[in-house]
Formats: sequence, structure tokens, C-alpha cells
Amino acid sequence: MAKRILVIDESSLFREFLKQKLEEYGFEIEVAVNGLDGWSKLRADPPDLVVMDYYLSRISSLELLQKKADDKNVAGVPVIMASARIDRDKIIQVARYNVRKFFTKPIKIDALLNTVAELLGVKLDLDNTPSIIEAHFNDEILFIEVAQGLNREKIELLRYKIKELLELYEVKTPKVLLMMSSIEVTSQDSLKLATLIQNIVEYSGARPAHIKILTNSDYVQRYIENSDDFAEVEVTNSLETAMDGLLGRKAGSYMDSESRTVQQEFLTASAPKKDSGETINMKFEGERTQDFHLNDLGSNIKLAVVDDDFVIQELIKTAFSDTEFQVSTYDNGAEFLADYANRNYDLVFLDLMMPEMNGFQVLEEVNSRGGEKPPIIVLSALSKRETVIDALKYGVKSYIIKPLKPEWIRKKATEVLKLNF
Repeated sequence: MAKRILVIDESSLFREFLKQKLEEYGFEIEVAVNGLDGWSKLRADPPDLVVMDYYLSRISSLELLQKKADDKNVAGVPVIMASARIDRDKIIQVARYNVRKFFTKPIKIDALLNTVAELLGVKLDLDNTPSIIEAHFNDEILFIEVAQGLNREKIELLRYKIKELLELYEVKTPKVLLMMSSIEVTSQDSLKLATLIQNIVEYSGARPAHIKILTNSDYVQRYIENSDDFAEVEVTNSLETAMDGLLGRKAGSYMDSESRTVQQEFLTASAPKKDSGETINMKFEGERTQDFHLNDLGSNIKLAVVDDDFVIQELIKTAFSDTEFQVSTYDNGAEFLADYANRNYDLVFLDLMMPEMNGFQVLEEVNSRGGEKPPIIVLSALSKRETVIDALKYGVKSYIIKPLKPEWIRKKATEVLKLNF
């Protein structure tokens, strides 16, 4: 007999998300729209587990938990609680009411599913394929970035993230850029690829002609060409070409030809139209335990920091101060290139705007020399609006927007180095 779960949450999107996701794993789900509704359904037909938000109307969560504790028929039902805002006092308040786990929204779905499985004594078969999927809006374009691999759980999760973003930004018919340039897709991924594209088309509401896929994969190109449903989706390995198609004009028209910067209308991320925060988290709790530890690489890793700002140089050195990495700093591109051939760097942090020789000139020179090139992370000053579009054409692996934070630096370095070792 299927285990029964009662979900009490005032967000219709979150209720729908949990209901469909948990039903996919064979659970029987009942939903309640507020505290009073939740108490009525809990008492009328006791479930095996309750998943509820801390902030409820009609009856508060604490009132509901007290009523539950006073009713011997449901007192023993375990509870998972979630809240967009969490503090020690809340946890202490609910701990005595058989609340087994307290999650912060947006919840990491694998952590929730693993907790549900543990409390109900069932086994769930989760897809553990390493994958990063991120989605955000900019200028009414929905950017979806997929890295490392295709994960079934995250692809299914993406449909709810898309719906949430459409509601928050009040966009009815977006244009979509799916960026998959850092992963190789094969025929073994055909089912996941089909689900990914179908979810984007169905849940975004975008016309196939307004969806562009940025990839180096020949398989993705062939798949789209042979698909009647997705025939109008454009596949390209050029970010500039993809942006031209989405914007309806040359991406270069967003650029100041003298300073090679992008006008503010393009790079400034639009703010949500609604005040409510995001509830769908595309990251997995399990990714913490699968972390790639930089220290495991030993002392032979060589990093270069090419930036005329001494503070940036010191910040990046500090970010790796607990490793044995060799970090070399250069004030401009000319100094770096003079040393480049002799150093065999494993990773380069490159500023785009520098005196004597800027980052674009460095990228051109590195590419012209041929041979194996180190992965490059571009440092892009938000205040100057340097064009990420232009930099990515040179094959850079990633970018970080200034001002920098040590945790961002390490995160990007980890992502890039993990793919190269």
C-alpha cells in the first residue's frame, strides 16, 4: 500500500511541484492550502507524513502542531517543516512537536526526498548523474545553462523553475537560450535530451523559433534536425549567432565599439515584478558530499592572475591560501604573454580591461599560438559592462562578475578544474 503524505503550503506552485514530484515516486499525496485546511485533512484521514510550511494562515503552524500533539490519533505522525526564513528560535519552537527535519526554502529536492525515504522506510532510485542546471531572466530572455551532464531529477525540476520565473517576472512569451556548450551529449542521453527540450518548450510557452541552443555537440544538432516537433529550434556553436537570433538585431549593436563594452540594457539583470522569493532550488544537497576538493590536486597546480588591480590579485591569492597552488600575478596582458610559454598554467583568471594589452588581445594571441591552451576564467567588471559575448567566442570556460568574493572564485575554479583533472 502506498505511503500517504499531506503537503500543507500556501504557494500553489510549491504544492503542485511537491505533489507531482512525490507522486512520481509512488506516494499518495493530499494537499492543503492553509493551516485550517491542513488540520481538517490531517484529522479526517491521518497520513504517514506531513510536509508543511512554517508560515500558515487561518491556523498558524504552531497552533496546528499543538492541535496535532493533543490528538492521540495523529500525534505520532512525523513532520517535515520548511520556511523561507529560518532561525534558532523557530527550530526550538517546533522541535517538541515531532518535527523531524526543518528545511530552508528553496528546498534542495534530493535532500527532501532522502528525508522522506528515511522517515517512511522506503528506497528511492534517484538519478545521481553530476549536473548543473541554472536558469535566470535577462531582458525577457530566459537563459538556461546546463553543465557537467544531464540529470533526470534536475530536468524534471526545471519545468517548475521555469514556471516560477515566468510568474515572478510576469513574462508570458519569453525567448529562450539553452546553453550546453560545456557538455558532450550522446545517443545514450537521447531520452533526457528529449525531456529537457520538451519541458522548455511546454513550460516556457516559447515558440520553437524563439529557442536557441548553444552547443558543440553534433548529436544535438542531428537530433533537432530530425525532430518534427523541434525543427524550428536553432542549434549553433556561436553565442553571438544565438543572441543575434534572439534579439532580432546584431548582438554587436549592444556594444560600444571604442571601449568594447555592452550597453546597460543588455547586461543588467531585470528585477522580478513580484516581491515573493524563489522556492525552487536547482541545486542538490548531495552535491556537497560530492565536492571536488582543490587540495586533492596537490602542490603542482599553477594559476595565473592577469589583472592590473592589485586588490584583485591579492583577493584571488587569498581565495587559494589554504591550498599549495602556485599563484602568479601579472599587471597586464603583455607581462603574462612574455611568461606564458614557459609556465604551463592549469588555470588563468583574466581581466578584460587592462592597460598596454587588454584581455581580448591576450585571448587572440593565446589562440593564435595554437597548442594546448589552459582554461580561462574571465573577470568582468559589472560597472564597465564588458561583453561576455565577445569573450566566450575565444573559448573561455567561465566568467565572474566583479566585485569578486572568495567563495565565487573557488566555486568557479572548482567547476573548471574538475573538468580537466
